[in-house]
Amino acid sequence: MKILILCTGNSCRSQMAHGFLQSFDSRLEVHSAGTEPGNEVNSRAVKVMAEVGIDISRHYPKHVEKYINDEWDYVITVCDSANETCPIFTGKVKQRLHMGYEDPSFKVGPEDYIMNEFRRVRDQIKEDFYRLYIEKIKPELK
Repeated sequence: MKILILCTGNSCRSQMAHGFLQSFDSRLEVHSAGTEPGNEVNSRAVKVMAEVGIDISRHYPKHVEKYINDEWDYVITVCDSANETCPIFTGKVKQRLHMGYEDPSFKVGPEDYIMNEFRRVRDQIKEDFYRLYIEKIKPELK
């Protein structure tokens, strides 16, 4: 099963969702991309994912254009901007979903506050994507 997760920068939320989905089931082919990809994965996202045993340190932002002609079982946007600017895929997309999350990258304040915001968003992503996996994705796997 092929799943594409989209965000604007492909540096935080989509990378966390990518890491979680891949950890749930090795049979999933998971990719993530951005409509305006950043230069690197957010170091705080890498750190909070490592706290739960998932290594996304080798991930890097990619442009959605790389995947536009591919076939997908799911295309999932995780930010409102990517949802609004999601391109039309010329390949076949079986299901398109939107699961929006606040971007912790924009938080300002003491480091412990910012890290707690990253953890909060991480935990929301984990919970929601695990529910999606159990309720929809896993039953479709052959």
